Amino acid sequence: MQWGISELFVLVLAAALVAVAIGDLRTRTIPNWLNLAIALGAIPFWYVTDLGLWPDVAIRIGIAAAVFALFAAAFALGMMGGGDVKLLAALALWLPAPAVAMLLVVMSLAGGALTLFLALRHRMARRQEKLEIPYGVAIAFGGLWLIGERFLNQFG
Repeated sequence: MQWGISELFVLVLAAALVAVAIGDLRTRTIPNWLNLAIALGAIPFWYVTDLGLWPDVAIRIGIAAAVFALFAAAFALGMMGGGDVKLLAALALWLPAPAVAMLLVVMSLAGGALTLFLALRHRMARRQEKLEIPYGVAIAFGGLWLIGERFLNQFG
């Protein structure tokens, strides 16, 4: 694999996702500035990967808007945090449609495993307070999974 500037952008995205996961584990929040940096980082990434404004960039923006709308509904129902919704939409700006679908699948599986683990731990500790799931961890895991595919699956 030849390394270029686009791979450097992807590695910066990976570092941001690691920061999201660590921060969400510690504080159960994802800072707006980090979500904004991830979203804005997609713009130069589109440029260095030669994506055309029409239809490529337009499709990514449309998919990100759809992801935001879908998960904003989950937020309205109290099922997801606002930072998680913004992170998903920001991450969708980086990905083609099939990869967004894969992100949602991997994120859901990781989120289910994380929820099960934390619920069991919560119950075993006999805690009474409401269980909060740091879903940014699952979202970051999904993004990192896709990044790993880009770098590690060169034979497929």
